[in-house]
Amino acid sequence: MADDRAANVLGAFALAVSDALEAATAEAAGHTGAGPAALVALSELLAGRSVDDLRRAVGLTHSGGVRVVDRLVGDGLAERRPGADGRSVALALTPAGRRLAAGIRHARQATLQHVLDVLDDGERAAFGDLLDKLVAGVVDRRLEARAAGATPPGGWLCRLCDPVACERAQGRCPAAGAAAGAERSSG
Repeated sequence: MADDRAANVLGAFALAVSDALEAATAEAAGHTGAGPAALVALSELLAGRSVDDLRRAVGLTHSGGVRVVDRLVGDGLAERRPGADGRSVALALTPAGRRLAAGIRHARQATLQHVLDVLDDGERAAFGDLLDKLVAGVVDRRLEARAAGATPPGGWLCRLCDPVACERAQGRCPAAGAAAGAERSSG
């Protein structure tokens, strides 16, 4: 029973946070759906990469990825450039797109900080440790699903992340750490 209750409360909390993030990022971006994630992903993780890479990161079909890119290009937020092999297209944000991506990351961070405001410093530290463990577990399960030939829903977990805030460069990102650990154990 305690596990059922914890799972149920976690589901309600996850939905509330998801709804708040979706609203905040859509408002900051002036785009709904995959637009905010596409902008942030192109600003950090996918600069210079292809439409196919972007659509996988944000969890879209090929045609959905093309439509998002068309919308971003049409709004002057992104541009298509020649890709590395001459046949592909590389995507890059314009200065306006980079500013908007920064605004989306800021809106996301402010929304999440507001959620955490009810915790004191000690509770935040303990919750942070639990979140690291939960994210690593989610990444492990997603990698297992991919290895079995399935595509996890929603795209990359880090599609809206701020790599500076998660301390990715310092090796503290729980998603990157779990993925690297899985790669080492399978290699």
